[in-house]
Amino acid sequence: MSDRRVTVRWNLRQLMAAQGMFQTSELMPLLADRGITLTRTFVYRLVTNTPQRINVEVLAALCDILNCTPNDLLELVTEPVENAKTGTTGHHETQGIGDLRPIRSTIRRPKTGG
Repeated sequence: MSDRRVTVRWNLRQLMAAQGMFQTSELMPLLADRGITLTRTFVYRLVTNTPQRINVEVLAALCDILNCTPNDLLELVTEPVENAKTGTTGHHETQGIGDLRPIRSTIRRPKTGG
Protein backbone atom coordinates (compact mmCIF):
# COMPACT_ATOMS: atom_id res chain seq x y z
CA MET A 1 0.00 0.00 0.00
CA SER A 2 1.37 3.42 -0.83
CA ASP A 3 0.62 6.68 0.94
CA ARG A 4 1.35 10.18 -0.17
CA ARG A 5 3.29 12.97 1.42
CA VAL A 6 2.59 16.63 0.72
CA THR A 7 5.58 18.95 0.92
CA VAL A 8 6.15 22.58 0.04
CA ARG A 9 8.53 23.79 -2.65
CA TRP A 10 9.84 27.26 -1.81
CA ASN A 11 10.40 29.21 -5.04
CA LEU A 12 11.81 32.47 -3.65
CA ARG A 13 15.26 32.06 -5.21
CA GLN A 14 13.80 31.28 -8.65
CA LEU A 15 11.42 34.25 -8.52
CA MET A 16 14.26 36.55 -7.46
CA ALA A 17 16.38 35.33 -10.38
CA ALA A 18 13.50 35.96 -12.78
CA GLN A 19 13.53 39.60 -11.54
CA GLY A 20 17.31 39.84 -12.00
CA MET A 21 18.11 39.60 -8.28
CA PHE A 22 20.93 37.18 -7.56
CA GLN A 23 22.21 38.41 -4.19
CA THR A 24 20.22 37.78 -1.01
CA SER A 25 21.35 41.19 0.25
CA GLU A 26 19.35 42.83 -2.56
CA LEU A 27 16.14 41.92 -0.72
CA MET A 28 17.01 43.75 2.51
CA PRO A 29 16.39 47.35 1.36
CA LEU A 30 13.29 46.28 -0.59
CA LEU A 31 11.87 44.64 2.52
CA ALA A 32 12.84 47.68 4.63
CA ASP A 33 10.91 49.93 2.21
CA ARG A 34 7.85 47.88 3.16
CA GLY A 35 8.49 48.09 6.91
CA ILE A 36 10.11 44.66 7.26
CA THR A 37 13.49 44.68 9.03
CA LEU A 38 15.32 41.35 9.00
CA THR A 39 18.93 40.44 9.71
CA ARG A 40 21.25 39.58 6.84
CA THR A 41 21.45 36.00 8.17
CA PHE A 42 17.68 35.63 8.33
CA VAL A 43 17.25 36.91 4.75
CA TYR A 44 19.96 34.50 3.56
CA ARG A 45 18.16 31.57 5.25
CA LEU A 46 14.82 32.75 3.89
CA VAL A 47 16.18 32.69 0.34
CA THR A 48 18.24 29.50 0.52
CA ASN A 49 16.02 27.25 2.69
CA THR A 50 12.35 26.37 2.76
CA PRO A 51 10.95 28.06 5.88
CA GLN A 52 8.96 25.95 8.33
CA ARG A 53 6.72 28.97 8.95
CA ILE A 54 6.60 32.50 7.60
CA ASN A 55 5.14 35.73 8.90
CA VAL A 56 2.19 36.86 6.77
CA GLU A 57 3.59 40.40 6.56
CA VAL A 58 6.90 39.05 5.22
CA LEU A 59 5.02 36.89 2.72
CA ALA A 60 2.96 39.89 1.57
CA ALA A 61 6.11 42.03 1.22
CA LEU A 62 7.86 39.32 -0.83
CA CYS A 63 4.82 39.02 -3.10
CA ASP A 64 4.79 42.80 -3.57
CA ILE A 65 8.52 42.94 -4.31
CA LEU A 66 8.41 40.05 -6.78
CA ASN A 67 5.01 40.93 -8.26
CA CYS A 68 3.69 37.44 -7.54
CA THR A 69 1.14 35.61 -5.40
CA PRO A 70 1.69 33.29 -2.41
CA ASN A 71 0.92 30.39 -4.78
CA ASP A 72 3.96 31.37 -6.83
CA LEU A 73 6.20 31.32 -3.76
CA LEU A 74 4.74 28.25 -2.07
CA GLU A 75 4.12 25.29 -4.35
CA LEU A 76 2.50 22.14 -2.94
CA VAL A 77 4.19 18.97 -4.13
CA THR A 78 2.63 15.53 -3.62
CA GLU A 79 5.02 12.59 -3.53
CA PRO A 80 4.11 8.92 -3.27
CA VAL A 81 5.55 7.20 -0.21
CA GLU A 82 5.94 3.43 -0.14
CA ASN A 83 5.47 1.80 3.25
CA ALA A 84 8.70 0.25 4.43
CA LYS A 85 8.79 -3.54 4.55
CA THR A 86 9.71 -4.65 8.04
CA GLY A 87 10.26 -8.33 7.36
CA THR A 88 7.77 -9.23 10.06
CA THR A 89 4.86 -9.50 7.68
CA GLY A 90 4.59 -12.65 5.67
CA HIS A 91 1.58 -14.05 3.91
CA HIS A 92 -0.64 -12.23 6.43
CA GLU A 93 0.34 -8.88 4.89
CA THR A 94 -3.09 -8.31 3.38
CA GLN A 95 -5.00 -9.61 6.41
CA GLY A 96 -6.40 -7.35 9.07
CA ILE A 97 -6.34 -8.20 12.76
CA GLY A 98 -9.92 -9.47 12.50
CA ASP A 99 -8.83 -12.08 9.94
CA LEU A 100 -6.33 -13.74 12.27
CA ARG A 101 -7.41 -16.97 13.98
CA PRO A 102 -5.63 -18.99 16.65
CA ILE A 103 -3.93 -22.23 15.67
CA ARG A 104 -5.29 -25.27 17.48
CA SER A 105 -2.68 -27.06 19.53
CA THR A 106 -2.56 -30.46 21.19
CA ILE A 107 -1.06 -30.92 24.64
CA ARG A 108 0.58 -34.29 25.21
CA ARG A 109 1.70 -35.58 28.54
CA PRO A 110 5.15 -37.09 28.65
CA LYS A 111 5.23 -40.87 28.68
CA THR A 112 6.26 -42.39 31.92
CA GLY A 113 8.41 -45.46 31.60
CA GLY A 114 8.00 -48.23 34.09
